[in-house]
Amino acid sequence: MLKQFLNLKLSQKLSPQQIQLMKLIQLPTQAFEEMNENPALETGKDEEEYEKDEFENDDYDDYDDSESIDADDINIDEYLSDDDTPDYKTQANNYSDDDESRESPLAAPISFHQDLINQLNTFILDDHEREIAEFLVGSIDDMGYIRRSIPDIVDDMAFTQAIYTDEYMVERMLQVIHQLEPSGVGARDLQECLLLQLKHKTPTDSVELAADIIENQFDAFTKKHYDKLIQKYNISNEQLKKAIYEIEKLNPKPGGGFTGNNKVTENVVPDFAIRIIDNELELSLNGRNAPSLHVSKDYQEMMQTYKASRDKSNSQKEAVQFIKQKLDSAKWFIDAIKQRQETLFVTMNAIMHYQEEYFLDGDETKLKPMILKDIADIVGLDISTVSRVANSKYVETPYGTKLIKEFFSEAMKNDQGEDVSTLEIKKILQNIIEEEDKKKPLPDDQLAELLKEKGYPIARRTIAKYREQLDIPVARMRKKI
Repeated sequence: MLKQFLNLKLSQKLSPQQIQLMKLIQLPTQAFEEMNENPALETGKDEEEYEKDEFENDDYDDYDDSESIDADDINIDEYLSDDDTPDYKTQANNYSDDDESRESPLAAPISFHQDLINQLNTFILDDHEREIAEFLVGSIDDMGYIRRSIPDIVDDMAFTQAIYTDEYMVERMLQVIHQLEPSGVGARDLQECLLLQLKHKTPTDSVELAADIIENQFDAFTKKHYDKLIQKYNISNEQLKKAIYEIEKLNPKPGGGFTGNNKVTENVVPDFAIRIIDNELELSLNGRNAPSLHVSKDYQEMMQTYKASRDKSNSQKEAVQFIKQKLDSAKWFIDAIKQRQETLFVTMNAIMHYQEEYFLDGDETKLKPMILKDIADIVGLDISTVSRVANSKYVETPYGTKLIKEFFSEAMKNDQGEDVSTLEIKKILQNIIEEEDKKKPLPDDQLAELLKEKGYPIARRTIAKYREQLDIPVARMRKKI
């Protein structure tokens, strides 16, 4: 049976302006520079700084974009400036027709696969063989491997390219691909890749031993069972060491180092800079976070034209309502930029002073335990706001450019009962592993004992977790001859 009833409920809803402000705070500097598309906003210094102009008006703050306001009710004077000189009159084109047009030439690097195709042209192949060889080149991934089986390639050529062949012919063309540069290209797995590279090298005792190990004792080599290899080949420690050195010089990703195959690396633009002046920390906000914005003169001139006209058509009234909306939005956006700058600065300033010891000398072991709530309590902001500042922003320090969220860490107790940062413990663990005897690397339980001796009682499983986070392999894989 259906029933109707009234239910009162209080809920909190963010306005579109609040949502946009949160997005502005989250944006890093590089993305922030291109995010506004309001035609009523212009960049650059205005003749009058609009911080103290006619837009500072109490009536403005009461405006709601959702209300429908008649054009006759709009106070045009609120949107006009006393300065009648538009920006374009203060700008000049100081270039003559004789000036050289200096343009930087753009590099057009050849692609990895096209380079392989060009190399194929140096081989004498009939049309059928060339079709198969080019298909194999197209099957090579960016790392230089063919990750598919020969039967799959034969079937794929038949179904997609109407190229009918057999496994023997594909294997023969694969041997041609294996002669291309860089050596190891077209391999089907790491073992074949390393073996191809060794076969391209000038044969020496060490190279031939290395090739035999890769071909016949690959599993023992990858697991670093060096004693087994010495016994198997009846060789000395030094002979094995030279063979391993030859293997270590090989490239496990022959396609990855190709110049034309590299992806464009995005530049990191620091949002803040910290300097040490007279043993005091000084914080500055990247100037690109504080663009000089002002309201477009063209839009104000439209308002002036509307005010001066006696007979106002319906189209003019619709236009002035649109202009008012854009000008109101521009004013709010300028205010939001200022609020963003203040939020970024006070948050980073709190982080800088919280980690003052670290920023003064760069010793990572002096980083204090710090969580989002610590900074949120200091600056009086919500934890989510601090998180937005920390997650995507970088700070330039005397010790390099750092991601701000890297300064945050959980706390652990040392043997004195004091809170220490997990970053400090990881740094000490990393130093211990770097200084260990690589012939007898330390297992996790021994690492735990050494940390305990240094005053950090940490469980073995926690050592394993920190080691994995530092991308350090287990003891057996750190072993060297």
